[in-house]
Amino acid sequence: MTTERWAIHLHKENFKFSCAHFLIFPDGSKERLHGHNYYVDAEIEGLLTDKGIVIDFIQVKPVIRELCDELDEHWVVPGQHPELVLKPREDGHTEVAYRGCRYLAPSEEIIVLPINNSSAENLASWFGRELVRRVQARFGRTQIQKLRLAVSETSGQWGVYYYSDDAGSR
Repeated sequence: MTTERWAIHLHKENFKFSCAHFLIFPDGSKERLHGHNYYVDAEIEGLLTDKGIVIDFIQVKPVIRELCDELDEHWVVPGQHPELVLKPREDGHTEVAYRGCRYLAPSEEIIVLPINNSSAENLASWFGRELVRRVQARFGRTQIQKLRLAVSETSGQWGVYYYSDDAGSR
């Protein structure tokens, strides 16, 4: 039996964002606040349309770029970590507290994501889920059957998220 599959692969120089974070380790210790230049790589698999495409690159590229722009030059904070506490203040700043450490930053420079840690894997998960959600919201039912979305925090280190629509998006 022959099985055929099709995909588009997107890896552009401008699919990048720079942001600050700190990772909280399983033993409760954490990294120092620091930053990375992250890169995004996406592969979307699906059936070929009668036009011979899986999904138009023109539909997907702006959504990836938009997500990169939203994260760029921000501090990514995991909003679902059980011990990390965020306290918005009336002066337009937010205090971020983890155990004995306290940070204060302008609220507009912080992005709180629905993740439990700011790992590359969690960033890839958030990014991939948002990509699928936004593409489907803008273009309706799509040919996206599978997605592999990778976020690198440094050369050679990628967090990877896999999405599969087993019921079919068509």
